[in-house]
Amino acid sequence: MDLSSLGKLLVTVGLLIAIAGGLLWLLGLSPLGVGRLPGDIHLRGERWSFYFPLTTCIVISIILTILLNIFVRLFR
Repeated sequence: MDLSSLGKLLVTVGLLIAIAGGLLWLLGLSPLGVGRLPGDIHLRGERWSFYFPLTTCIVISIILTILLNIFVRLFR
């Protein structure tokens, strides 16, 4: 793999990450409750707060797995 193709790969991966981040940001603004699903862990103390979106991570993982499997099968 030469430097030119490595550069193209890094730019492509960066763009995909930026698009995914933008979609997640927009989903956080929507009233769908993404990020506030049942099973998400949110603990609060007097001076601290801990939030881990467990269910949201599982749902996003399942959706991405399905989409990537479709993508790989189409472009084989």
